[in-house]
Amino acid sequence: MRYLPKSPAERKQMLAEIGAASIDDLFAVIPAAYRLNRDLDVPRQHAESEIIDYFRAAADKNATGYASFLGAGAYRHYRPVIIDSLVQRGEFLTSYTPYQAEITQGTLQAIFEFQTMIAELTGMDVANASMYDGSTGAAEAAMMAVRVTGRHQAVVASTVHPEYREVLATYATHQGLPVGLVGYDAKTGRIDLAALETAVTNETAAVLVQSPNFFGVIEDIPAIAAIAHAKGALLIVSIAEAVSLGVVRPPLEADIVSMEAQSFGVALSYGGPFCGVIAAKEQYVRQMPGRLVGQTVDGNGNRGFVLTLATREQHIRREKATSNICTNQALVALMATIFLAVYGKEGIRELAEHNLAKADYAGKTLSVQAGAKLLFNGAPRFHEFVLSTAEAPAQWAPRLMEEKIVGGLDLSRWYPELGNATLWCATEVVTREQIDTAAKVLAAGLVEAR
Repeated sequence: MRYLPKSPAERKQMLAEIGAASIDDLFAVIPAAYRLNRDLDVPRQHAESEIIDYFRAAADKNATGYASFLGAGAYRHYRPVIIDSLVQRGEFLTSYTPYQAEITQGTLQAIFEFQTMIAELTGMDVANASMYDGSTGAAEAAMMAVRVTGRHQAVVASTVHPEYREVLATYATHQGLPVGLVGYDAKTGRIDLAALETAVTNETAAVLVQSPNFFGVIEDIPAIAAIAHAKGALLIVSIAEAVSLGVVRPPLEADIVSMEAQSFGVALSYGGPFCGVIAAKEQYVRQMPGRLVGQTVDGNGNRGFVLTLATREQHIRREKATSNICTNQALVALMATIFLAVYGKEGIRELAEHNLAKADYAGKTLSVQAGAKLLFNGAPRFHEFVLSTAEAPAQWAPRLMEEKIVGGLDLSRWYPELGNATLWCATEVVTREQIDTAAKVLAAGLVEAR
């Protein structure tokens, strides 16, 4: 009865209403061969204590205590314990989206604060109430640029996250949107500006770059913006590592910023759920996907919050909608809001500086002690860097695993021209001891090779 709450009397009444004498009579139209006339063959029920023991035993099989140098759009940062304590409060666990402002002021205010802090971080005028993740955010930003400009072509840097580019390709295929790819400078790892200037035409709606890019390199945003704007195209800057904004100058020259906010207190959780963002100049606000929460006053002059702009096909005519993404990551965005409130402006800057210093130490240690070559030294970078090793990654990765260290990401899948190149990331949770150990393991392989 716990899962079938109707009483026998209520069931009898329901059958009578539809003219069926019994349950068997109701299902008589289904051939007997396809009806289950026995109890389900399921194991006996377990007590709560037995279930807890089962999952604890299963958890013990997980590999724990490993250091990881993986990044590439999903970053390990320390999560203050207050985040999980607050997001699980009943005030935020609404059953549906907050259309009724009078009963969802807490959720609406949290979204408003999120938008405000994202706008301040990115240097844009307005930010939406979050997308699914950074990849869909980038693709939606490109579609937004098409609507704004009326053009139907996009140019994308090959240093944009490969998986972001795959998502954009899926969108573009069914939107009839040709996407041109521009390569990178072999010395700096930045987009090839000369090639970009040739690729951008009077038909280009958007230029999409990432900064820090997939190699961890900071792009020259003013120079890229000048090329895009000279041909009337919009510049979209994708940011996969939000913490970088603690020290990296925001892309003020961009028209649209797409960002993944996972680094702001959102657990990796095997790849999701994450928290995408689109921020933009104010003149483009009506073409933004998602929704916006605004601040107002009620009839008594008290501060309040309302859903101000919702351009989803749930709310308006489909042909006028800006996106078919029909929800957002409000609860995940709340995690980011709490994270930013806990750290504050100075805290975010200190966190970014810590990451910058840790990656600098890791890059120098791994390249000098392990004999690896640090690629793309001709431009500034954040906490990721590309290493080229004498051995193939498949050779040294198992040795690192023996030391409970997950090494860098093999780039050969997307950039075969780089040979034995791997992308390494060092955030605040990676220790100097772990970096030194990784360098020793790589160096041992170099000695054996000689």
